[in-house]
Amino acid sequence: MVSKVMIEKNAYHDSVTLMSLSANISKLDGVKQAVVSMSTQMNKELLENIGLLTDDAKNASENDLIIAIDAVNKESIDEVFAEIEKELHAKKGSKKKNGGTTTENTESALNLLPDANLAIISVPGNYAVREARKALNKDLNVMIFSDNVTIEEERELKELGKEKGLFVMGPDCGTAIINNVGLCFANKVKSGNIGLIGASGTGLQEVSVQIDRLGEGISQAIGVGGRDLQESIGGIMMLEGMKALEKDENTKVIVLVSKPPAASVQHKIMEQIKSMTKPVVVCFLDGDATEAESVGASFAGTLKQGAVLAVNALGNPDREQAEEISDKQNEWIKKQKEEMSSSQKYIRGLFCGGTLTSETLTVIRSHVDEIKSNVAKRENEKLEDVHVSQGNTLVDLGDDEFTQGKPHPMIEPSLRNERIIEEARDPETAVLLLDFELGYGSHEDPVGVTYEALQEAQKIAKEDGRHLPIVAYICGTRDDKQDYSEQAKQLEKLSICIADSNEQAAEIAVRLI
Repeated sequence: MVSKVMIEKNAYHDSVTLMSLSANISKLDGVKQAVVSMSTQMNKELLENIGLLTDDAKNASENDLIIAIDAVNKESIDEVFAEIEKELHAKKGSKKKNGGTTTENTESALNLLPDANLAIISVPGNYAVREARKALNKDLNVMIFSDNVTIEEERELKELGKEKGLFVMGPDCGTAIINNVGLCFANKVKSGNIGLIGASGTGLQEVSVQIDRLGEGISQAIGVGGRDLQESIGGIMMLEGMKALEKDENTKVIVLVSKPPAASVQHKIMEQIKSMTKPVVVCFLDGDATEAESVGASFAGTLKQGAVLAVNALGNPDREQAEEISDKQNEWIKKQKEEMSSSQKYIRGLFCGGTLTSETLTVIRSHVDEIKSNVAKRENEKLEDVHVSQGNTLVDLGDDEFTQGKPHPMIEPSLRNERIIEEARDPETAVLLLDFELGYGSHEDPVGVTYEALQEAQKIAKEDGRHLPIVAYICGTRDDKQDYSEQAKQLEKLSICIADSNEQAAEIAVRLI
C-alpha cells in the first residue's frame, strides 16, 4: 500500500465539487481511500481516523485544500493525482465553461451579471456568512447550501434579509425551485400555480414530484433551511415566504412543508394564515391537525397527502388522499410472503433522503411495537448505534455521521451498498426499503450504481434459505435527466416492488411484516 497527502495553500473549492470529485476518484482501480476536502477540523478528524493525517495536514488552515490518497501502488497514486489536477485546475480562472464564465469572487461575478438577483453560496460555514452578508448588501437574495453556520449568524442574516426585502434560503438549504429553475437538489417539474415553502429538502422534492404526477405544477418552491422553524430563528423566512406567495399572481395555493415547528413559531405561522386569502395546506410531519384546521388551513400528515390537498384546492376535489395499493402490488406482496422464512420479522429502511426517512417513521410507527431511527425525536425511538440495526430500523444515510469527508448519498448512492449487503446477511431482515432520488444534483444513475449490491443481497438471502423482498421508491419525474423509465426497468429486472410515493413504499413494507 502507498499513500500520499498533499496540501494546496489558499485553494478553495466548493463542497459540492469536492464531494463529486471524491466519489469519482474512489471508483478508480487501485484506490483504497480518497479524501479531497477543505482543511476543516472535521475533515482532519476523518483523516486521523483512516490514518492519513500528516503533520502538514494537521497544520493546514481552513483555506487550504487537502488531497489524501491511499492506493495499492505508486502508479495508482500518480493516476489519481493526474485526474484531480485535470478536474480542479484545467479550467482555472476566468475561462469559458459550458457557455458561462468562471470568476474568482462575488464582485467579478456581479460585473459579468449586473442584473443577477440571486447568489447560491457553497463555501465553509465561517466564510458562508461573510459571502452571504456581502450578497445581501448588494441586494441579492441568497441560497446558502453551506452548513456549519451558527444559529446566531443565521438569525442575523435572516433579519438583514427581512429588513432589505430579500430571501435568505438556508443555511443547509439543499432544494429550491425559483421561477421554474431547480436549484441544487431539485426535480424537473411542471410550472403551475402551487407555491411551496419548506424546511426540508427531500420533503420539497417529494411534494413537488407528487404534484407533477397529479398533472399540476409549481410556481415557486422556497427552501428556508432546517432550523428556520426553531424558536431561536422564529420562522423568519417561512413567514416572509408566505407573504411573498400571497402576493405572487402565479401562486393560487400555498403548501408549508416541515417537521413540527417550535410551539411559539407554529403560533406565528397560524396567526399569519388567518390573514391570508389563498388556500394553505400545512404539511408538518408528526404534527397535529387541530391548530391548522382551526385557522382555516388544510392539514396533511404525509407528503403525498400534502400534494393531493394542494391539487384539490386548485379546484380538482376528486383526488383521493389515501393511496390504494394496486392489484399488481398486492399480488407481489402475497408472493413475497409465501417465500419468506419464519425468522424474517423486521423492516430495514436505508434512505438517502432525511425527510423521506422521517415520513416513513411517521407511517410505520402505528403498525409496529417498536421502531428505531437516527432521525427520531422521541427518546424511545432513537437508534443507539447508527451502524447497527435494532429490530425495525430506518437509517438516514445522509446524516453527518455517514457523510463526514464523503459525498452525500444523493450524489453517490453507492455509499449505501455495503449496508445493503449487511442487512441482507441478517436472518431477521424481512424487507429492504430504499429510496432513489432523481433530478438536478443527484447521481446520473442511482439505481445503476446500486444494482450489483441488490443482486448480491438477494443471492445472500437465497443461499441462506431465505427470500428477501425489496421495496423501492423513485423520487423523480419523467422529465428528470436520469430517465425515470430506465431506472424503474433496472429495479423491475430484480423483481423489486416500485411504489408510487414514499408513503406507499412504507405501507407496502408494513404489509410484508
